[in-house]
Formats: sequence, structure tokens, C-alpha cells
Amino acid sequence: MPFVATPHPAMTPGFRRIVARCTGRVVGAGLRPGLDALRRRDGRAVRRDAVAGVTVAAYLVPQVLAYSAVAGLPAVTGLWAAIGALVLYALLGSSRWLSAGPESTTAVMTAVAVGPLAAGDPARYAVLAAALACLVGVICLLARLARLGFVAEMLSRPVLVGYLAGIALIMIAGQLGPVSGVPVTGETPVTEAVSFVQQLDAVHVPTLLMAAGVLALLVVGGAALPKLPMPLIAVSFAAAVAALFALERFGIGTVGGVPQGLPVPAIPAIDVADLTALVVPAAGVAFVTFCDDVLTARAFGDRGRDQIDADRELVAIGAANVAAGLLHGFPVSSSGSRTVIGESAGGRSQLSSVVSAAAVVVVLLVAGSLLAALPQAALGALVVYAACRLVRVREFRRFARFRRAELAIALLATVTVVLFGVLYGVLVAVLLSVLDLVRRVSRPHDGILGFVPGLAGMHDIDDHPGATTVPGLVVYRYDAPLCFANAEDFRRRVEDAVAVDPPPRWLLLNAEAVTEIDLTAADVLRDLIRRLTARGIVVAVARAKTELWRDLQRAGVTEVIDERRVFPTLPTAVAAYREAEEDQPGTRSV
Repeated sequence: MPFVATPHPAMTPGFRRIVARCTGRVVGAGLRPGLDALRRRDGRAVRRDAVAGVTVAAYLVPQVLAYSAVAGLPAVTGLWAAIGALVLYALLGSSRWLSAGPESTTAVMTAVAVGPLAAGDPARYAVLAAALACLVGVICLLARLARLGFVAEMLSRPVLVGYLAGIALIMIAGQLGPVSGVPVTGETPVTEAVSFVQQLDAVHVPTLLMAAGVLALLVVGGAALPKLPMPLIAVSFAAAVAALFALERFGIGTVGGVPQGLPVPAIPAIDVADLTALVVPAAGVAFVTFCDDVLTARAFGDRGRDQIDADRELVAIGAANVAAGLLHGFPVSSSGSRTVIGESAGGRSQLSSVVSAAAVVVVLLVAGSLLAALPQAALGALVVYAACRLVRVREFRRFARFRRAELAIALLATVTVVLFGVLYGVLVAVLLSVLDLVRRVSRPHDGILGFVPGLAGMHDIDDHPGATTVPGLVVYRYDAPLCFANAEDFRRRVEDAVAVDPPPRWLLLNAEAVTEIDLTAADVLRDLIRRLTARGIVVAVARAKTELWRDLQRAGVTEVIDERRVFPTLPTAVAAYREAEEDQPGTRSV
């Protein structure tokens, strides 16, 4: 029997008209590119996309069954969520390859957000998870209206790698019970791990052997035969063995009854209090989902020279989540692993995602008994396998080689996610990225420039020991935009640059790297120019961009600079100085 849900009382014809009117502009803006990807195809291209779609589905089915368990929901809900996500992203997304659907990160975040509100009621849990997906989708669509696509740039690489490692540890901790048969308790990864260790004598050996066998098959088979859908092979083999030898009599638990048929779309019926409680978690899920989507899409877009539109991705991932919620699923994202599989299988357009969705529908209609026989230990092993693939050891090593600060940020992100939870981990991850940016902007590189024999132009004298400067002239460059975070640092470094004996007659500010300035920094610059002028030092400016000069005019900085001391290039500025000081020729070595 198909799952039937009662339509929400607010879903009246009038309400539907209002929703259609409000969302029509948002969705319509992104629909044409998705449709264009599905038109004008030749027979060979269609066959390649069809093969890719079936191949992706072979990986997707067992994966989303396992991710449903991570989310704390019946296994079939992952398949329900995947149908709408695959189709909606195919129509609206800007990537030709991206595979949408349930993912490990959103599954973990769903469990964290919904668990405390459900209070152990499975029916309430399912409704809240579906409502969370709808709310995530609405937030993404509203973000598109506000043109917030730029937020995808907020997470640095170390933070993302560390965050994913933390997610992996949470996933593994959550599967300690299913893969061992130990009755693990606890609400955090740490308490779950402690509970597991304290009950090691309660390990159920048949369950552990089943999980170990599936995990070994995934690892060895995936390495030896990477082109085969090893997750599907592993869980199918486990289900066949469980059914053939009636392993339930040995205490090995199975997924159990799986509803056969398709879900009936409906708006989750929740009250205002629950909706309010889900807003903050939904914002966190939306942020992580969108960042993951854009990063994955851009990674594959670079290969095909596709232009990934972040705002359009907000529409696509938002609509995919709304569809997942209406089909009684949970929040969805993009899958890097399934995207790789689809590309390697020959997929070149979103037609492959439509084929994958059709394959999932077939599974729901005819494969209910097979899914019911899946051992829970096999799904747990699949989750552990997927979690281990999230930990990018090579990236941690690369951070360590590049800069210890990068490694520290990645490790701190991992620890924060594990100790304080996924939602707080998201906030800390953003804060870490911003602090790292502010740290670098507040203490940028700078240099005093001089002439290098045999090398055109002016260069940092610290990089070229043989460089010479013009006597009485300090050419100074600050390699960052000027803002409140580095204004005082800029002032101190400039004063250090002119603190020589004898003092310079001119300070030439090379503004080529100062792309913008805020009012705090402008006030500091104006005060600095006044003080240097009072000391008899002429302040000149070269290579200031038009936008920067306009900001300086609005802030009143140009009032303290002699307009005759503003130059388009360094050579013209140096020539003007030499002309003014022609009675003192020569240069001095540094």
C-alpha cells in the first residue's frame, strides 16, 4: 500500500495560488537551462546518459537506505526523498553532472535537529523530518530572492575538510550499535562511544561478522573493481544470504517491512511551535547543503568549462528539498560520490538524473520484499564505509605541509563538530573561516620598492638584496584592501617605513593592491597624511584605481593630498620626484 498523508488544511486553492504567484518568478528563472539540457539529443548521447543513470541508481539505492537509518527514519524514506530531488535538480540546476538526493551530512543534521523534538514518537519524527526538508527548501528560495549566493564562499578549504571529518566521526559513532549488536545509548558521539566501550562484552558475534563481511567486500571490491556498483552488490549479497539461511533466527536484525508503492505528496502537518523550533536548524542545514552543492558543482563544472550559477543552485537545491519534504523524506543535498560515478559511466547531461529517478520508482514498485530482507548490520557497514571516505587524510597532510595554521583550523573544526554537534559546528566553521580571513587581511604583506639591475619595474627590496632606492624617496606598497581590521597596522608600518635617518622627503604610496577602503581606514589615512606633512614629508599616491579614488574623495582624504602629487604610474611619480629634487642626483644602495 502506498503511504498516504492527510493534506494540510492550509493547502487550499487560494493558498496554492498565492504560493504559485510568489515562487513563479524564482523557479521560472532557472527552469530554461535545465530543460535545454534535456533537449536536442542524439541516440548515442541518450544511451550514454541512460547507462549512467542506471549505474548511479545502483549506487544510490543502498546508499540512501543507509542514510535513512542515519537520519533515524525508515529505510524507504531515503528513496522517497531521492525521486523529487533528482527530477527537480535536473530541471533547475546549472550543473550537467551533479547528482542530488539524500547525503550523509543532511542525514546526520536531520537526526540532530529532529530527535529532541520527536520525543521518541516515530510518526511525529517522520513528520518533523519532512517539515525540516520543506523549511530548508523555502529558506534556499528566499535566499535566492535576497541574492545570497555569495555565501557559498564563506567556508575555507581547511574548515570544510575538518567539518566533513567531524561528520564522519558522528556517522561512525551512530553505527556502533547496528554493526555490533550492542545496545548503545547516548545523545552525542562521545557518550555513544563510551556506552559502546562499556558494553563490549555484549557484542553480538553474528551481527559483527555480517557487518565485517560487508565492509570487507566494500573495501576490497571497491579497490579491485572500481567500476562496479559495489554498494549494491554488497547489500544485495547480504540480503540474499540473510534470506537463504534465515539469519534472523541467529539474532541478525533486518530492515523489515518496506511500504511498496509511491508516496502521496502532502504538506507536513505541524504546529507553529514546532515550525519555530525548526527554523534555526533548517538555516544551518540550508547553509551546509548549499555550500556542499556549489562546491561539488564547481568541481565538476571546471572539467567541462560549465558556468555554475550559485543563485540558480539556490533555486535548484531549494526546490529539491521542498519536493523531498512533500514526498515525506528528509533534507537532501548533492552527492560527490554519485556525481563521479555518473560522469565516469558516460553521463553528460541531467537526463541521467531523470533515468536514476525512474529506476528508483521501479525499485519502490517491485523490490519491496528484497529491501525488507536487508540486514541492518549491512546498512551500518555501508554507512561506516561512506564515513571513512569523508575523512581526507591527504588533505590534512597537505595542510600540515603548507601551513600549520591551516591544519589547526581543520582539526579545530573536526573537534567542534564532534563535541558540540553539527549545528553549532556549522556556526563555528563559518566563524573560523571569517576569523582566518580577518587574520590574513589584518596582517598582509607589504614592501618598500626599489630598482633591481636587469629587471624592469620596481620590486620589493626584501626579495632582492641588490635592489637600490632613490635617495629621499620611500616607495611603499600595502598588499591588501584597507579596512578597520588593518588600518592601525597600515599606519604603524608606514611610520616604520619613514623612520630612517635622514628622513625621506617624499613618501610615495603605491595603491595598486588597495582595491577598496572603508571609512575607518580612510580616517586613519587622512590623519597619517596630515602628520607626515607636518613633519615636512610630501605624500604622493600612484596607481590608485578610479573606484578607490572616488572613495577617498567622499571620505575627505583628497583634501589633504596635493593633486599634483597623484600619478597614474610609478615611473611618472619617480620622474616627478627627481625633477623636484634635481639638485640632489644619484641613488643609494640598500
